[in-house]
Amino acid sequence: MRVLFMCTANSCRSILSEALFNHLAPEGFEAVSAGSFPKGQVLPRSLVTLQQAGIATEGLSSKGNEAFEDNPPDIVITVCDKAAGEACPVYFGPALKSHWGLEDPSEVVGDEASVEAAFRATLASIELRCRAFFALPFDNLSREQLKQELDRIGAL
Repeated sequence: MRVLFMCTANSCRSILSEALFNHLAPEGFEAVSAGSFPKGQVLPRSLVTLQQAGIATEGLSSKGNEAFEDNPPDIVITVCDKAAGEACPVYFGPALKSHWGLEDPSEVVGDEASVEAAFRATLASIELRCRAFFALPFDNLSREQLKQELDRIGAL
């Protein structure tokens, strides 16, 4: 199963989600990420946060969803923060879609400790959701039930 995590810039939240998902994923699961307006580079703080958590960062890059036209995902999860008034990207493929909104830790203003804490909290939220995702009984869920479960996980 291939999961596409999307946000606007594909430099922080979707990158953290891709890396952590792949770090935890059992065989047969893979995550990729993209942005509606990709920044073209991964935020260095995202990479540092992942490395400090012992999560591989090789191969992570900021890209648009056109990178997946020849290999579309099964599920698309947007991670933008609708509450902050962000416009979430739209993926027009046949994939199942869900929203797992995350506040953007790169927008936190404050001292180094505050910024680091925001990135760690975002990573912890992603981990909670990924673990809930992998605990799903995929073989026993219809497409509609899977959509309901994905939406429930997004509210965690």
